[in-house]
Amino acid sequence: MSALFNFQSLLLVILLFICTCTYVRAVAPRLVDRNKHGFPGLLFKSARIGERLSPYVAFACVAMAVTILLE
Repeated sequence: MSALFNFQSLLLVILLFICTCTYVRAVAPRLVDRNKHGFPGLLFKSARIGERLSPYVAFACVAMAVTILLE
């Protein structure tokens, strides 16, 4: 089933996207910081969410992992 039609899969994709953008910004900040508008700006905004809300994103990742393991 597509991740767009399953809410749990959609949340997983969003969490992985936020974590990936945050990691890419930590490794190569110039790659993410130079594009702040348009579609590439989504990478910048996701990286900001991952940086500023990192305890909540980490808790959400752990909670998602537990729910997937218990299925």
